Amino acid sequence: MIYHDLVIIGGGPAGLSAAVAAKESGLDDILIIERDYVLGGILNQCIHNGFGLHTFKEELTGPEYASRYIAMVKQLEIPYQLNSTVLDINKEKEITVVSSENGLETIKAKAIILAMGCRERPRGALNIPGLRPAGIYTAGTAQRLVNIEGHMVGKEVVILGSGDIGLIMARRMTLEGAKVKVVAELMPYSGGLKRNIVQCLNDFDIPLKLSHTVINIDGKKRVTGITLAEVGPDRKPIPGTEEYYSCDTLLLSCGLIPENELTKQIGASMNPVTSGPMVNDRLETDVEGIFACGNVLHVHDLVDYVSEEAALAGKNAAEYIVNEKAMTDEKETNVIKLKAENGVCYTVPQSIETSTMADKLTVRFRVADVFENRSICVYYDGKRISKKKKRVLAPGEMEQVVLLKTSLEEYPDLKEIVIRTEEES
Repeated sequence: MIYHDLVIIGGGPAGLSAAVAAKESGLDDILIIERDYVLGGILNQCIHNGFGLHTFKEELTGPEYASRYIAMVKQLEIPYQLNSTVLDINKEKEITVVSSENGLETIKAKAIILAMGCRERPRGALNIPGLRPAGIYTAGTAQRLVNIEGHMVGKEVVILGSGDIGLIMARRMTLEGAKVKVVAELMPYSGGLKRNIVQCLNDFDIPLKLSHTVINIDGKKRVTGITLAEVGPDRKPIPGTEEYYSCDTLLLSCGLIPENELTKQIGASMNPVTSGPMVNDRLETDVEGIFACGNVLHVHDLVDYVSEEAALAGKNAAEYIVNEKAMTDEKETNVIKLKAENGVCYTVPQSIETSTMADKLTVRFRVADVFENRSICVYYDGKRISKKKKRVLAPGEMEQVVLLKTSLEEYPDLKEIVIRTEEES
């Protein structure tokens, strides 16, 4: 058996940032395990700009952003293992890994950071009628084929789903000479960032049809066309609203799912809203010594927030290893539950342990619908502590509030913090 202090599963933006933060916190024995042949994760295929505005105060492409962190990892001499797949993790923090170079091996860690990212929702999960012709891709697969493999996936394109990857691929396909006929979205609002709707659709006159979905796919060997229909409040097609679009390619951008098969194997409690694990303010799951960050915890819209969150996980994991006994002794602490209400879908983290809390804690969340002229309010055991007016709130834009330790100390018996939206009176 091989022994390491900290093992980080995933060499994408979350894993890299966590490793750098752990090393800078004084931890030397760190190993990053990555299943791909290079570090960087999904950023390697995101050749558009818009990354790094928060982290590096400049606009970078995905590969440029990844290269900054890869350079830090190499400069700090943090070891990493590529082409390696983690098969299993148990509560004793024993990791079963397989690779062509080392075969099957078991690694025992003092702490583990889960940073496996997320995957796209495939066609099989969408229940779209029709045959199974060529020309149907998830938006991320098409992005990899175009940007990394150099293969053009089609000439006449329809995109189902208005997530950020789908919006970006609408622009990318247009720039490569394809005709993007329409982007259809089942919900009455877009799932992507407002800036991507403007820069990727509006700037190229690509129509966005909200409350629409694909109800049929034509073609046997290759897609020849699709039928769109408007949907009602029950998300079911409205008869008589069908529209036919001839196309040779259908891209699916219908949501991202955190990669949490390993998390479930460990036995960590899962959040049914985020599909990620439940964590405290240190981003530690309820399995002691196992932390989670990035898109495996909840799907982010900005990689800068992934890096920020992962750095916190790396720092806390390092502190856990160095002060393991002290951290265990402090388990008898006041635990405050965080609750989402009235339009707020979830919070990350879901609990705060006051004795080990940092001076400042960022709580991130998403809303359930598009709201106008509302306030984000924070309540301590029923008493409103803060109120922040927002002109527009949308599910595609992650929101956050900052909680101060000094504020919580004024309420020594505090049991519950509620974050909710309220209409402006």
